[in-house]
Amino acid sequence: MSKFITDADWLHWHQSPVTPSYQPPAGAVDAHCHVFGPANEFGFAPERKYTPCDASKDQLWALRDHLGFSRNVIVQATCHGADNSALVDALNSSNGLARGVATIKEDISDAELQALHQAGVRGVRFNFVKRLVDALPFDSLTKIAHRIKKLDWHIVIYFESQDLPELYDFFTSLPTTLVVDHMGRPDVSKPIDDDGFQLFLKFMAENPNVWSKVSCPERISVVGPDSNYADVVPFARTVVEQFPDRVLWGTDWPHPNMKSHMPDDGKLVNIIPQIAPTAALQQQLLVDNPMRLYWSK
Repeated sequence: MSKFITDADWLHWHQSPVTPSYQPPAGAVDAHCHVFGPANEFGFAPERKYTPCDASKDQLWALRDHLGFSRNVIVQATCHGADNSALVDALNSSNGLARGVATIKEDISDAELQALHQAGVRGVRFNFVKRLVDALPFDSLTKIAHRIKKLDWHIVIYFESQDLPELYDFFTSLPTTLVVDHMGRPDVSKPIDDDGFQLFLKFMAENPNVWSKVSCPERISVVGPDSNYADVVPFARTVVEQFPDRVLWGTDWPHPNMKSHMPDDGKLVNIIPQIAPTAALQQQLLVDNPMRLYWSK
């Protein structure tokens, strides 16, 4: 059991998730998860907006095995800033079973980019959630996008649905594959045909370089865990069924910055058949798509 670090300001990740009743297909990938610290080895960024609890690579591998998955995509989160040391350490210890999404600055050298690629990084992440960043990274991202295109990396973008109208033109100008975190956090208190979610579907339909993660119902739901996040399911299922070759799924373990409740990762896995109701869709969501995006290059 991981110990709480003394200044952590969010809930500790679930210590005993249930064994899922749903069995993922062979080779399934948890395509959105994190490692944090341990803080005494990999410190957190001074400019961070939250302080997490330790969540080590070994604890991530143990969860992967418990949930019935085979591989991980580890995403650098804002609490470590652009210091990717914990991420690279995990990738180097994964025996090829993990890939990474880094956070980088525009002054990174070509040699540093190559080192990240060699470790298994295949993308960079930029945060457009206004409450989590001090400034939106337009100029920096434009410069970085053209550099990482040469490595055939993609860009992960995190934003909230109400901000997509003002970000739409900028996102469509980027020259790489884009992967949207958590469906752009739709407002699930509104119907599927609400203008906000319809704009997101248009964004994907008109831009074949745009993918989406259908993850994190615990962050999006209004009704919460007692209903198994039932209000999120129709939105995620719509994205999976309309864009089956451009969707990914992940636990988001260890669920950073969660303060209302901490989800049970086993129960999150059990929601998968509701959003991908056929074996063919599950194979694409959990195996074919992440393998194509992260392990084919």
